[in-house]
Amino acid sequence: MPNETWSVAGTDLGSRLMLGTAQYPSLQCLADAVRASGTQVLTVGLRRLQPEHGGGNSFWQRISALGCRVLPNTAGCHSAQEAITLAQMAREIFGTAWIKLEVIGDDYTLQPDTFATIDAANQLARDGFAVFAYTTDDLVVAQRLRDAGCAAIMPWAAPIGTGRGPMNPQALTTLRERLPDAVLVVDAGLGRPSHAAQVMELGYDAVLLNTAVARAGDPVRMAEAFGLAVRAGRAAYAATPMTERQSAQASTPTVGMPFWHQT
Repeated sequence: MPNETWSVAGTDLGSRLMLGTAQYPSLQCLADAVRASGTQVLTVGLRRLQPEHGGGNSFWQRISALGCRVLPNTAGCHSAQEAITLAQMAREIFGTAWIKLEVIGDDYTLQPDTFATIDAANQLARDGFAVFAYTTDDLVVAQRLRDAGCAAIMPWAAPIGTGRGPMNPQALTTLRERLPDAVLVVDAGLGRPSHAAQVMELGYDAVLLNTAVARAGDPVRMAEAFGLAVRAGRAAYAATPMTERQSAQASTPTVGMPFWHQT
């Protein structure tokens, strides 16, 4: 199956799957899952180190050894200024202008604060960051993030960690249709490889997920499954699926049927 190259923030990538690095049973399991998935981008959070997994320098060294592009995130921030400050710290620590912008507005649903996200995105983009903005599936918010100069707009499929899959496929379809030139990456809420294939078939550029792999019974095998699903979904989109019909239509033509079916 061909693996079509795509570009985000001036970087060409061969994989359209991005992975998070939290909640894995061990650092070895994380490393094996990353390799099995084929991902080239890993998102990491300064605030969510896991001491039981050898946090701090050993964690970053293990991540670095995987050879993937690092996408630091501002997970855990609740204000635009807090996210901006963390992004500046991440740029110093990781030596990258890439930042996954998360500003949480509700602690129960982990729904992003879209007002603060737009504010932070504007400021970070002006400061030279390549902003990957986590948001809802609201079209107007996505348009504002595009206008702010975000490198990628990352709408959720469902609340973080729920694994429900796309709750509002029509909203995701509308985003793709109305923002044809924007880089769109589905982030959060995917639970099964079929969910990833579904959103890729809508024309999304990539998906980012964490819990669906890290909390699977076999994270390594699940990582491989997601990698295959993302590629299959993209291939299906590129192949142009058939148009849906309201009524049945036989796939076998009636013209030239055998004589014993004729009256």
